Amino acid sequence: MTETANGFMRQFEEQGYVVLEGILDPELDLQPILDHYERLVDSLSRRLADEGVLSSTYEDLSFGPRLAAVVSETGGSFFQRMEISLPQSGIYPDTPIHHPPEVFRLLRNPRLLDAVERFIGPEIYSNPVQHIRIKPPQRLLSEDVLLNALVARTFWHQDQGVVIPDADSTKMLTVWVPVTDATRENGCLMVVPGSHKRGLTLHCITPGKFQIPDRLVAPGARPLPMKAGDVLFMHKLTMHSSLANRSDQLRCSFDLRYNPIGEHTGRPWFPGFVARSRSNPESELRDPEIWAESWRQARDHLAQVENPSFQRWVEDDPRCA
Repeated sequence: MTETANGFMRQFEEQGYVVLEGILDPELDLQPILDHYERLVDSLSRRLADEGVLSSTYEDLSFGPRLAAVVSETGGSFFQRMEISLPQSGIYPDTPIHHPPEVFRLLRNPRLLDAVERFIGPEIYSNPVQHIRIKPPQRLLSEDVLLNALVARTFWHQDQGVVIPDADSTKMLTVWVPVTDATRENGCLMVVPGSHKRGLTLHCITPGKFQIPDRLVAPGARPLPMKAGDVLFMHKLTMHSSLANRSDQLRCSFDLRYNPIGEHTGRPWFPGFVARSRSNPESELRDPEIWAESWRQARDHLAQVENPSFQRWVEDDPRCA
């Protein structure tokens, strides 16, 4: 490895995160994703307006304000229509999920996987703990939507806290990709350097919130403004949150996770896939439709059984009082 590579690996080990600049091309790798979701919001808005679910298509608004208007009027349920993961409860045969080829190409982007390989090795599995977060200006959102971390601010947590204990020994890597510039004003991430060395911290479940209590958040939090094309790599125990979007612009990002092939994903009910294998390239998934179908099959199965528990925490934990 080069001296630069050694340097960012040292930062990752010591601080629990590192931002690598310019890994992705904003125009070639990211703009097609943003264009796709803008078209999706347009088509869904028109359909829901025709069905009487929406009072307007809001087509006179730009993407950010339009999405905010639609999300506010639908109480936030609209967002699941854009999501690349199933919810953790209430899964039905018609629960919306959306898996466009543009996102699959991001998951398998060679430059992204080259970087992932430096952290976890050449046998790379795309972990199904993944989300798209399209965050409109917060001032445009209704009160009930403000508790939805996929649309509004994200509360303090550790990613190991959102998977079951079977994955505690998994070398799970968080990969956070801003599709648009992430600034202090529009809701960039906050991290606590070195917090990964403190182990797993109590997370509390209250209505609309899943978070580390403020009193347990390690000191030294810092914001991480990033440009589209930069990528954040984060340890699964690093404490992080996001700021609210107080700008007039939309902020879009993906939080993805990868782990070595054969290790537990922490959500065995959801489908992952082999993104890269130097030892067995034929095992790599290259067809986006197979990826999308695997999620539809998981939804169909989970809709027929009692939904499993995704939580290692309980709502009435006395430590959260």
